[in-house]
Amino acid sequence: MVFQDQIGGNTHVLKVGIIGFGFMGRMHFRCWRALAGAAVTAVCEADPHALDEAGKSRGNIAGAEGDVDLAGVRIYRDFDKLLRQEQLDAVSITMPTYLHPQATIGALEAGWHVLCEKPMALNLVEGTRMIDAARRTGKILQIGHCIRFWPEYAKAKQIVDSGAYGRVIAATFQRLSATAARKQHTWYANAEQSGGMALDLHIHDTDFVQSLFGMPRSVCSHGASAGPGGLAHIATRYGYDDDKLVVAEGGWAMMPPFGFQMRFHIALETATLDFDFQRDPKLRLSTAGGESLAPPCEPGDGYGRQIEHFARRVRGEDVPPIVTPDDAWRSLRIIEAERESVRVGRAVTIDGPETKEHDHAV
Repeated sequence: MVFQDQIGGNTHVLKVGIIGFGFMGRMHFRCWRALAGAAVTAVCEADPHALDEAGKSRGNIAGAEGDVDLAGVRIYRDFDKLLRQEQLDAVSITMPTYLHPQATIGALEAGWHVLCEKPMALNLVEGTRMIDAARRTGKILQIGHCIRFWPEYAKAKQIVDSGAYGRVIAATFQRLSATAARKQHTWYANAEQSGGMALDLHIHDTDFVQSLFGMPRSVCSHGASAGPGGLAHIATRYGYDDDKLVVAEGGWAMMPPFGFQMRFHIALETATLDFDFQRDPKLRLSTAGGESLAPPCEPGDGYGRQIEHFARRVRGEDVPPIVTPDDAWRSLRIIEAERESVRVGRAVTIDGPETKEHDHAV
C-alpha cells in the first residue's frame, strides 16, 4: 500500500517513530518496515542492551526475530529529546505498561498520532487521561488490542455476527504461557509496572469477549497466585442478560518447554467454531450438516493488520472502527472487576456511569 497526498496526488511517506525496542517494539518495527508508504525514522530505547539484543527472540509469537537493520534510523535514549528534535507523523508506543500514559500524552501533544500497545494503562484514571489528551489534540489514539485483528478471530466474529448459524450457546477462550518463568527478572514480573497476568495476558481474551458480546453485566472469577508476581492464573465467567455461557481462562505459570497456546471454542445453534494456534488449519467450522470446513481468513497476523489499519486512519481513509479507546478503557474496567471478584470470592456486577461511552470519539 502506498499512501497518496490528498493534494496533488504526490506520494507522502509516513514518518514513524518507535518508543521502546523490546520484543513488541521489534514486532512493530517489522510491521512498519513491511508497509509501503511508511518509514521508521526514529527509535527510542533507554536500555542500551535492548538494541544489542535486537536479533534475539524474546516473545511467544514469531515475527520479531532476526537481524534488525537500523541503518538510517535515528536512535534516542531519551524520550524528551526525541520529542524536541523529531518531526513525525505517528509513533508506536511499545514501552512497559506503566509508562504508556506519559509517553502517549507526550506524543499526542507533540502532534503525533499514537498506536499504543495494550493494555492502554494500569488503571482507569490513567486511561481516561490518555483519551482526554487525544480529544484535546485532535489526534488519533489506537490501542494495540491485536486479537481483534487476528485473522482467525476476525473471521470468527464475522461468522458469529452474521447469525448464519444461530445464536451462541457457549464460548470458551484459553491463553496460556510461560511468561512468569521466562521473564521473572523483568518488568513483567512486577505487577506495579505490568499490571500482572490478568492485565497483560488475560486481557486479550477479555477484550475479545467484549468485542463479540458487548459489556458483560457481571463477572465471576477464580484465581491462583504463585510467587511474588501475584495472580498467575484466572478463570472467569462473563454474565450476560441471556443464558449463553462465556468463559475465559488465562495463565502464565506454565514451564518454559510448554511454550504458548491460545485457543477458543464457540458453540452456535447449528455449528461449532474452534481455533488452535498450534494446529493447521488453525480455524475450523463444524456444521450440523456434517461438514468440517476451514473458513478462509485474511493473510498475515494481528500485529501487521492492526498497524495497516492504523496507518490508513492516519492517512484519513474511511475505515470501519475495529477498536476504539473507549473499548480499551472498558476492557480495563472488566479486568478491574475480575480481579475484584477473585479478591472477594463472589461475582461482581459491572454497572454505573463508568461503563458508559466517554463524551468524545478519537
